Amino acid sequence: MSVKKPAAKGTPAGTAKKATSKGFSAEERAAMKERARELAAEKRGAAGRADGERELLAKVAELPADERKIAERLHALIKAHAPGLSAKTWYGMPAWANAAGKVVCFFQSAHKFKTRYATFGFSDQAKLDEGGMWPTSFALARLGAAEEAAIVALLGRALG
Repeated sequence: MSVKKPAAKGTPAGTAKKATSKGFSAEERAAMKERARELAAEKRGAAGRADGERELLAKVAELPADERKIAERLHALIKAHAPGLSAKTWYGMPAWANAAGKVVCFFQSAHKFKTRYATFGFSDQAKLDEGGMWPTSFALARLGAAEEAAIVALLGRALG
C-alpha cells in the first residue's frame, strides 16, 4: 500500500502547483511594482507637488515620441485648465490628483501595455456621473484641436 504525502502548506490535497502562471503580464507586474514604490514614497512624505511633477515628466520622457507628444500636451492642458490638480505618477503612468492626493485623471501608454491605442481616463473621483452609465476612459490616438476641446470640457465636468 502506498503512502500519500501530505499536501504542501496552503495547497489543497490532491492538487499540484502549476509550473507557469497565466496571471499578470510582465507589464502589469511592473506597473504594480511602480505603484508600490509610489505608495511608499507618499508615506515617507516625499511625493510633494514638485516631486510629483518631476516624476511625471520623467515618465513622459520615457514614452515613444508619438505618445510623449500627446502626454506633454495633456499635461499642459491640465495645468492650464485644471490648476487645482497636481501631477504625479500612478502605476508608473502620468496622472493628475486632487488636493486630497486622489487621482482624478490619468494617461495610459499603448506602447507600455502593447495595446492598439493610448487612453486618457478618469477615476471615480471625477464627477462625470450621468444617468446609470457614463464613459470614464477614452482612446487617444492623436491630440488635435477637437480632442483638446473635448478634454477641456471633460475636465470641467470632472471637477465640477
